Amino acid sequence: MSFNLRYANNGDKESKNWTHRRDTAAAIIKGHQTEVAGLQEALRGMLDDLAARLPQYAEIGVGRDDGKSAGEYSAILYRKDLLDVTASGTFWFSDTPDQPGSKSWGNNIPRICTWASFRRKSDGLSFDFFNAHFDHQSQPSREKSTTALLERIKSRKLPAFITGDLNAGEDNPAVTAFKSAGFIDTWRVFHPDVPIADSSTFHNFTGSVKGSKIDYIFAPRGWKVINAAIIRTPSADGWPSDHFPIHAVIESKP
Repeated sequence: MSFNLRYANNGDKESKNWTHRRDTAAAIIKGHQTEVAGLQEALRGMLDDLAARLPQYAEIGVGRDDGKSAGEYSAILYRKDLLDVTASGTFWFSDTPDQPGSKSWGNNIPRICTWASFRRKSDGLSFDFFNAHFDHQSQPSREKSTTALLERIKSRKLPAFITGDLNAGEDNPAVTAFKSAGFIDTWRVFHPDVPIADSSTFHNFTGSVKGSKIDYIFAPRGWKVINAAIIRTPSADGWPSDHFPIHAVIESKP
């Protein structure tokens, strides 16, 4: 799953406030039997709220402002009964990727990617999982972030999956570069006929489907997509975020 949670903003009132959304957000993650989830815009208190509601999951990540707990996380949640973590880390999309809070490509706020290597307990399958949040303003930053992410993946050697809010539509060079590098957009593979203009994952709490998809789950080419969906069902309390979460079921390559 990839799920931009919409950061907890004290200015958000009524159904948009995180306290009204957290139960629904947790229920979506659990209800779709998610094994690994990449979250964006998660603040420390939000992750604590999810942990209290999802005890079967463990968390990986740091705050983007200081590399500890300050600022938004691009956190990874995973089922600790199903997966073991063999390595993990976070890097910044900048010329100094190991420096917390760094930014240098035209983005005015830090942008990060948190990653983990997993081993499946049932059969020993190993894979990497990268969760990114690209800049919403700077196209040069988005394109350089894609390049940096692909370089990291190449250096790791394991099959890699990518989740993220890339703040870029399907025809944006920052997105098409992943496809050129051998990754498949799981949702688009499963829904080839849906017009790009009706594929929005950002709806600003309106439920609108109009606009480009900017949230992604990429899988290595050759892996089979069993199912993929943009989750557009509100709860009685309203929308869980200003983004629709996306979900994919992927079968390991023979």
